[in-house]
Amino acid sequence: MSVKDAVSARIREMCAEKSIKLNELANISGVTPSTVYSMMDARRRDVSVITVKKLCDGLQISLGEFFSCDLFDSLEQEIE
Repeated sequence: MSVKDAVSARIREMCAEKSIKLNELANISGVTPSTVYSMMDARRRDVSVITVKKLCDGLQISLGEFFSCDLFDSLEQEIE
């Protein structure tokens, strides 16, 4: 799993836990829905830390809480 895939999965997981849709998350986070949906698109590779921070603010969690899960602990090495 790539970092981008892990971020997407974590966003979906957090939305499910809080019973909110991606569109709602975008609105409460102050980002456009298209930004959130593009982060979910498997074809897109880049993820902005600033956008992740805004989404965390909308979810009322810290970046540490967001990244503190098994998804990120088991990522493969990015440098080949």
